Amino acid sequence: MTHRASPVKAYDFLLKFLLVGDSDVGKGEILASLQDGCTESPYGYNMGIDYKTTTILLDGRRIKLQLWDTSGQGRFCTIFRSYSRGAQGVILVYDITNRWSFDGIDRWIKEIDEHAPGVPKILVGNRLHLAFKRQVSTDQAQNFAERLGMTFFEVSPLCNFNITESFTELARIVLMRHGMDRLWRPNKVLSLQDLCCRAIVSCTPVHLVDKLPLPVALRSHLKSFSMANGLNARMMHGRSYSLTANNANKRNSLKKAKIIRPPQSPPKNCTRNSCKIS
Repeated sequence: MTHRASPVKAYDFLLKFLLVGDSDVGKGEILASLQDGCTESPYGYNMGIDYKTTTILLDGRRIKLQLWDTSGQGRFCTIFRSYSRGAQGVILVYDITNRWSFDGIDRWIKEIDEHAPGVPKILVGNRLHLAFKRQVSTDQAQNFAERLGMTFFEVSPLCNFNITESFTELARIVLMRHGMDRLWRPNKVLSLQDLCCRAIVSCTPVHLVDKLPLPVALRSHLKSFSMANGLNARMMHGRSYSLTANNANKRNSLKKAKIIRPPQSPPKNCTRNSCKIS
């Protein structure tokens, strides 16, 4: 994973993804559906490997993806093993009209776990536009993906359906796994509910949220929002920013001002001759 920090940059993060699956499942069709990016390998050769780059937008950040289509033929297994070592994500592709390609996913998972253990993976069922020839049901593929802890998509390069969405989801998983999403968290666009919660908890400490005239569910949400976003860190220093506390402080200061009175002259009937105004 690369994070560019130059003043003029075309992207914020660079990720390398592998498209893995048996031959003739449509991995090249997925790459061909991407209109942007280049197709020349940075290593100068692409024997048995198709290469494509694309740039996606994720929460306001530009993510450049290097997509490597490893051939499903057995004579290219050695090339796959060398390319898999530097991958940050793997896209397992099968053809929904070919039952044999879906059964071969287990074999590819074993290869990935051996040469690139721990790399995030998603499962993609290709050629959704040929659903009338379907041999693998959506529920079966979904259950298989959930059992292995993977996200599942069915895509169609012909209709450009779920192609970018699958890449974006895998990029999100990779960046969250490495904690890189915290770099742009302040730039995320907040919803109206989050903006209202931020406005309330910014002037109300956590221990006074329960006293607000709001429904119980909303008060609970405000407390969890405050603790999750750290907006009440300043109250740890003993300072209260609620409107109620500020009004109480003003009333106390007014009472103290009334108690302090200016010195007065001695009364007319005073019998002491040494009374002076101090």
